Amino acid sequence: MDDFKSKKDLAVEFINAIRTMDASLLNALIVREAGEELAQFFLSYSANLISKDPSRVLENTSSLMLMGYLIRVNEERKAKAQALPMFEQPAARA
Repeated sequence: MDDFKSKKDLAVEFINAIRTMDASLLNALIVREAGEELAQFFLSYSANLISKDPSRVLENTSSLMLMGYLIRVNEERKAKAQALPMFEQPAARA
């Protein structure tokens, strides 16, 4: 069996896990991984985005989920770049 899982498979697995998670455990996970300040920022940002055009809730929800994914990718790339010694970092692009 192939151990490789697609990004979609991993996302579905994660969403299913948090959907069935006890609310207090989910809240603890959010606080531990994101912190209160970031959680409040996302709540405010989401409310602002959705209030601008309530008829686009589905599109906005999808966009917010993708934005969260892109934020995480950006965090991982920055952390990886900081961990590399200077001579191993990719050359800057012009």
